[in-house]
Amino acid sequence: MATSSSCNWVFDVFPSFSGEDVRRTFLSHLLLSLDHKLITCFKDNEMERSQSIGLELVHAIRDSRIAIVILSKTYASSTWCLNELLEIVKCKEEKGQMVIPVFYGLEPSHVRKQTGEFGETFQMICKNRSDELPDLWKGALTHVANIHGYHSYNWSNEAHLIEDITNDVLGRLVSLTPSMEFADFAGIEDHIAKMSVLLQLESEEVRMVGIWGPVGIGKTTIARALFGRISRHFQSSIFIDRTFISKTMEIFRTANPDDYNIKLRLQECFLSDVLNKKDIKIHHLGVVGERLRHKRVLVVLDDLSDQLVLDSLVGGTQWFGCGSRILVVTKDKHVLRAHGIDRIYEVGLPSDELALDMFCAYAFRENSQRDGFNELAFEVAKFAGNLPLALNVLGLYLRGREKEDWLDMLPRLRKRPDGKILKALRVSYDGLGWKEDKALFRHIACLFNGMEANDIKMLLADSGLDVNIGLKNLIDNSLIHERGSCVHTHCLVQEMGKEIVRTQFKKPREREFLVDSKDVCDLFNGNSGSKKVIGISLNLEELYELLRIDKKAFRRLRNLRFLRIYKDSLDLHKQIRLHLPGGLNYLSPKLKLLCWDGFPLPCLPSSFHAEHLIVLRMRSSKLEKLWEEVESPTCPEDMVGVPDSVQMLNELYMNDCESLLTVFPTGINLESLYRLDLSGSSRFRSFPYISTNISFLILNQTDIKEVPWWIENFSRLVCLEMWECKRLNYISPNISKLKLLEKVDFSNCGALTDASWLDRPNAETHTKLPALSFINCFKLDQEALIQQSVFKYLILPGGKVPSHFTNQATGSSLVIRLLQSSLSKQLLGFRACLVVDANEPKSKISSWIISCHFTGKDRSSFRSSDCQLDIELPRQMDNHLVIFDCCFPLNEDNDSLAELNYDPVDVEIKFTGDSCCEIKGCGVQLSEVCFSDKQLSNVCEADKSNMVTAEEFGKSSAEARRSRKRLRVTGKTIQESTDMRCSQTVKERWIETDSSLSSKLVKQNTQVLLTEAKQPDYKAVSVNK
Repeated sequence: MATSSSCNWVFDVFPSFSGEDVRRTFLSHLLLSLDHKLITCFKDNEMERSQSIGLELVHAIRDSRIAIVILSKTYASSTWCLNELLEIVKCKEEKGQMVIPVFYGLEPSHVRKQTGEFGETFQMICKNRSDELPDLWKGALTHVANIHGYHSYNWSNEAHLIEDITNDVLGRLVSLTPSMEFADFAGIEDHIAKMSVLLQLESEEVRMVGIWGPVGIGKTTIARALFGRISRHFQSSIFIDRTFISKTMEIFRTANPDDYNIKLRLQECFLSDVLNKKDIKIHHLGVVGERLRHKRVLVVLDDLSDQLVLDSLVGGTQWFGCGSRILVVTKDKHVLRAHGIDRIYEVGLPSDELALDMFCAYAFRENSQRDGFNELAFEVAKFAGNLPLALNVLGLYLRGREKEDWLDMLPRLRKRPDGKILKALRVSYDGLGWKEDKALFRHIACLFNGMEANDIKMLLADSGLDVNIGLKNLIDNSLIHERGSCVHTHCLVQEMGKEIVRTQFKKPREREFLVDSKDVCDLFNGNSGSKKVIGISLNLEELYELLRIDKKAFRRLRNLRFLRIYKDSLDLHKQIRLHLPGGLNYLSPKLKLLCWDGFPLPCLPSSFHAEHLIVLRMRSSKLEKLWEEVESPTCPEDMVGVPDSVQMLNELYMNDCESLLTVFPTGINLESLYRLDLSGSSRFRSFPYISTNISFLILNQTDIKEVPWWIENFSRLVCLEMWECKRLNYISPNISKLKLLEKVDFSNCGALTDASWLDRPNAETHTKLPALSFINCFKLDQEALIQQSVFKYLILPGGKVPSHFTNQATGSSLVIRLLQSSLSKQLLGFRACLVVDANEPKSKISSWIISCHFTGKDRSSFRSSDCQLDIELPRQMDNHLVIFDCCFPLNEDNDSLAELNYDPVDVEIKFTGDSCCEIKGCGVQLSEVCFSDKQLSNVCEADKSNMVTAEEFGKSSAEARRSRKRLRVTGKTIQESTDMRCSQTVKERWIETDSSLSSKLVKQNTQVLLTEAKQPDYKAVSVNK
């Protein structure tokens, strides 16, 4: 059946009636009332009546959205009317036409049963007819009489009856009219599709669903479009916006926020709108639940940030009838959580392509670029950061302007966003309830955007800002978001934060942060200092003239805690317009963050007492050493030390410091140092011994020749990167003793000849096995590395599976036959080798699925398991081997396959990668190696609960396939920070079944027994699948 809203209607109403008396009285008044409401009705005044309805009348019925059937005592006396009624019932069933019966001067039961005076008239019209029409008429009359309609006896006067019918018709037309205002909104269908999954309109349960996202992301647009699309499915619907709430609560502005009368007033206005009755008065808060618990309603609360309003209007699902839906739209996620709403749709930014379409729709009134404006449109959309609000404001602002005007406007837009955008975005900031949260947001907007959350916590540890809870509050209020371990804020939200700081004081030196290049330059060039400025952020690309900083400039900034002098451009070697002609003899001892790209001096001043310094970042600097000569009893005479005051340094970045040599501080132990990055310091030759507590050591593109034996002292090392170290030729095997090491990358180290990892018997001492990458390392002894090492996965150059992988096939799958003796084991364990081409130029996490499908000798399929392996492909590569271990359960406890006469069993092993990888060949070597519980978590493993029960084994092949439950096991690593310098991992497996949308955590503490394979218990039956 077509829905009522999907048809092209010509008329709003078709009236079906009989008798001139009805036409002159009731019908004429009804048509007049409908006309006043601008409701279009079909009128048959000039049509000539006959025994059968003509084609024109049939078209009129079919083209009308609503049919009003006025059933009077004489209605059954007209075959014309009865034939009309047949067509109306047909349109109701086939086209979704709505029918409103009006029982005018007679009882509905007389029509339903064809009794009384109405029945006598109907019997007369049917007399002496031998065709099937009487039965059809009788069925149509009964059908229409069963529809809820209007009984004239229930109204004291006809005027009120006509008014109610007219309002009913108008309400139905409004609800049936599909909203077209959002039809051209780019991406709206995707949002509605995702929301429909959460709403589950076919379900009879009452559901509350949240729509959450930052200001300007399009939450209200989605809610409005959804409301217009689905409201017709409900008995009542209401869209509550901020105007409704503010108007309702206006008289209670000075009242206690939890005032009982506020709640009563909210519920009174809510019920009046939902029930379409004016001035409802209630005296207790249980009335909403009493009145609506049997009513299917749709309630949308838009832009809600007040918990009191939510509790008062939609206190619980038990307040509403079956099938009701409550949508809560908010920028504060905590409001949803506090109300127990766990079905939440997070609205994300549109893609670049979609954002461009949205901007073009506003700027050009079409979803495509206009000739000559392509680059300009793309630049404006990029400047807007894909935020729909900004795309709308800027598109309307630029609509109709000449290209020259666009070019003139762009510099202004780059300098400062449109005021309307900033005003709208500030709502979230002003809505923060704590001054500490506001201060934390200003810090992030001005200094810390894109920084790791742990770094922010350390930098503000003594600030009194309660950073832990503050970050959560900012995320809930959509002012910031987490991406991995880093904290980000949208570019326009960041500008809003900077604008707040600018407006703190008229004089820049009175502000807490300086973020504009002009203000920073004025401060450096002036003679007056500032005790209030605690942070400076200077983008070097905003300098259009040479900035010379006096050596005493920083003495005038004695409270400076955060200094960022940086370049956005990747070309850090480009000439920098900043000089220190007199050198630098002072930096504030209160500095916690010092980032200075292109630092022009060979070292930091010895007078810099960096006792509070936590992060030091000196990319592309001229540094030859960190500090001027400092006497240190722990340093050799030809080395330079670090001042004793440096006790809190946690991260040190000296990327692309081409002058940095072996005079780097060494022979000391900076216990606080967690991360060291020397990438691109191409003249640096000595493996750094600076901290035995180091966790991340990044030495890419350096001139280091070997990884020394004392690498074993770095007991907390989690990640070691040394790609493109072209002189590296030796890695000490002591690296195998590092128990926490998770990632090692020696890609493109062409001179590397010797590398080995721990033998398997001692592997149980490791908390985590490392992922090893040797891309384009062609001189390695690959066979020794593969057979004598343990790892999470290993990447090596090669276009062919090595010969010791005795089961091989081209493509991505192969079949192995397991014989009787293998079937008695608990696990099927194997090492897999894949020949892979990767076509991603960037580093990418690639998710692969490894599946095992077990088939009995009668070809019955009785078991299927799969597991997931995430592999980081750091470089584009051709013809490389990816090697890893897998294990799959063969038997449940006390249930041996060998006892079930399934000898032999064929196992199809299939490897599925994502679109960036092509698997050209595969190989498997069965193994039986002993793993401890700790080591089992490092293997790509399918859980034992992923097996099919033994009861299925005796069934036929077809029946087994129908009853088999397919489970997917995904290994997920959760980082737990028990120490800032120590990464701990916990392994969890989530099992998801076809019959349940929920997931359960499966804990496995079994000891897995495997033995080294000579492989007597299997034979390959296929190498090409």
